[in-house]
Amino acid sequence: MKLFRLLYPLLVLLALGAGAPAMAQRPGGPGNGPRMERLESARVAYITEKLALTPEQSQRFWPLFNEYTEKRRALRRQAGEARRGTDYSAMSDKDIRAALNQQFAMRQNELNLDKEYVARFEKVITLRQVAQLQQAEREFTRALIKRLDNRPAQAATNDD
Repeated sequence: MKLFRLLYPLLVLLALGAGAPAMAQRPGGPGNGPRMERLESARVAYITEKLALTPEQSQRFWPLFNEYTEKRRALRRQAGEARRGTDYSAMSDKDIRAALNQQFAMRQNELNLDKEYVARFEKVITLRQVAQLQQAEREFTRALIKRLDNRPAQAATNDD
């Protein structure tokens, strides 16, 4: 068990390191291929370790978390599409107000989703683990961005 605790972070970093440069090389961004699967596996391992999920908790938590993640991605994609191409300089004040209200509504939808799933997560993991989940997600994203920023310039520009 102690050996597992020592090797686990190393395995996570190796998985993260293998997926991040590969994702950066993919033209058009990440897809649903093996690179994205490796990245997702690293994220699952990282969050599982940070939350110290038991096997029973993992079995109940991950399907719920995946459902939440898909809904959150859909909301963010929708918000991005709504913002894309918005030229406030060419809009009337009335249209600007409507666009801003739409942005507020979309952010509220995301907040409502977060609140709903915090309550649902509490049924399968502890409140402390729910709070640690948000922190672990931020840490994983930060580590991924740092890893991508430190990749060789050739990997970022290789379009072969």
